[in-house]
Amino acid sequence: MQTRRGFLKRGLVATGTTLFAGSVGGRLVGNANASSTGNLGSNASDWVMPDEGERHAATWMAFGPSEAIWGHRLQRAAREGLASIAKAIGSFEPVNMLVREEDYDVAQRMCGDSVHLIVQPIDDLWIRDTGPVFVRTRSGEKAGVNFNFNGWGGKQAHADDAKVADFVTRRAGERALKTSLVLEGGGIEVDGDGTAIITESCALNRNRNPGVSKAACETELRRLLGVRKIIWLPGIAGKDITDGHTDFYARFAQPGVVVAHLDNDTSSYDHAVTVRHLDILRQSTDAAGRKLRVIVLPGPNRVRSAYESEAFAAGYINFYVCNGAVIAPQFGDTQTDRSTRDKLRDLFPKREIVQLNIDGIAGGGGGIHCTTQQQPA
Repeated sequence: MQTRRGFLKRGLVATGTTLFAGSVGGRLVGNANASSTGNLGSNASDWVMPDEGERHAATWMAFGPSEAIWGHRLQRAAREGLASIAKAIGSFEPVNMLVREEDYDVAQRMCGDSVHLIVQPIDDLWIRDTGPVFVRTRSGEKAGVNFNFNGWGGKQAHADDAKVADFVTRRAGERALKTSLVLEGGGIEVDGDGTAIITESCALNRNRNPGVSKAACETELRRLLGVRKIIWLPGIAGKDITDGHTDFYARFAQPGVVVAHLDNDTSSYDHAVTVRHLDILRQSTDAAGRKLRVIVLPGPNRVRSAYESEAFAAGYINFYVCNGAVIAPQFGDTQTDRSTRDKLRDLFPKREIVQLNIDGIAGGGGGIHCTTQQQPA
């Protein structure tokens, strides 16, 4: 069953924690019932979000699982998973890892010399969501977009993580782009050629963007990311802490080619969601008018039992594309692990496919992509 970080929300409810769930937005208000075809017209933005497969200057990560959120056993496993991911990526490109001052020695011991540690207060490890979304102009100017991280709609304490986007942007030496839109990087998938895939359950959720219409959201994303067409997937709200992020459902391998998750467990809420998503994707065209070719990556039939739980994120779709490699999970199901590796080799023939055991991170409901944020070269 594919879920994402649901244990965090349950833990907060159990402790009676109440958090602010509103949006910092307000300037994008429009008719909440306004309809949109997803085609945003021909007016190009100066800014473009590059495809993840374009060359990186570095990858950013965060050595952030706390015992208060994760528990002692899962915290250690998550740290081991982060170190494994960071060292794998570090073989191909620089890795900058944010770390609390009190965790520096542990991070240095686990990650080794190939990872550059940077002391910064953080709440958790999900830098895909807390970090900036880097964009650039056609002339090469770069910037980081701060999407106003609000703890996935107020589901988790985030005072330190709300500062990560601006910190990373400054540290990278780039200018900052501001918006009133509340969104996370895991909810955005682009092909670098004008097309985005985004889930309505996340971007249009009242816990992030109350009163913001689909049309207003599209206009702002066109300005920030240079997208000309958005393919909207329904997603599903309230089942996990992210409200259904795109990067657990669909990813671009290249313009016109999408890799999509399928949950084969008919007892899972995500089965019907992923079937519906496949139908939409197979009927969609991109900003250039190409009909999408959709490659299905089913989840594993079984996983190793050490950290298996209702929150275990057993999906292969949450891979990360870095310079010269694709860093992907394996779950101990020999057949689906091998089949996924073979499909990724076909999709990314010029890249090495590196599969890792990330059970500790998956046990917390996330994946490799969730722990990374690329900085374009």
